[in-house]
Amino acid sequence: MRINSILNLFFVTNILLFFSCGLDKSVENLTAQNFYNDCPPEGTAKTEHLAQLNRLKNRNTFPKSEDFDSTITLKKLLEQGDDRERWDILKAAKITGYVYDVKPGGIETCNCKAKEIEARDTHIEILLDPMNDNKMQRVIVEVTPRIRELMKNKGEDWSTGKLRDKLLGRWINFEGWILFDEEHASQAENTNPGRERNWRATAWEIHPVTNFKIVSKPN
Repeated sequence: MRINSILNLFFVTNILLFFSCGLDKSVENLTAQNFYNDCPPEGTAKTEHLAQLNRLKNRNTFPKSEDFDSTITLKKLLEQGDDRERWDILKAAKITGYVYDVKPGGIETCNCKAKEIEARDTHIEILLDPMNDNKMQRVIVEVTPRIRELMKNKGEDWSTGKLRDKLLGRWINFEGWILFDEEHASQAENTNPGRERNWRATAWEIHPVTNFKIVSKPN
């Protein structure tokens, strides 16, 4: 009996440790594994939870056809209601929207609090209807320094300035991994409705963007 109790305790302890890690192996396989400008995939996160989020933000793999969830659209992302569990972070999406703004991202732990624009994300705000630019109708997509570097190696300039020139005021189809950015959940209408200073519809993003193309205005 004593041996069985010890074995049971060992089993339960290991199960708890497994789930306390927050990410299973399938998620870990999709997270960033490389350094960029001496910045590790987890950035300068102070907690393991934030480190896991940063690794997802810094993914440097490109989605395969089977990774895309065709049910994810800009219209679906804008649907009201608590959406924390609405989508699967193992999936990628293709969404089309009107580009309202393109600018340097903030100084964030995922990029080791880099101040140089080229070492920060490119923050892109998109709308379903360009005639309605209410902040609560905006969805965010992000180009990361790691993907920017990969595209540079392919001969493509994804710098923030060049992306602004290419994308601003146009209808664009964006592809990439979807992410629930918990750091902004309190600033999103879906997860903190009615807050006066909300500046986005949802904390779900395409982050990182892995491809884009200019398209015609949807019917």
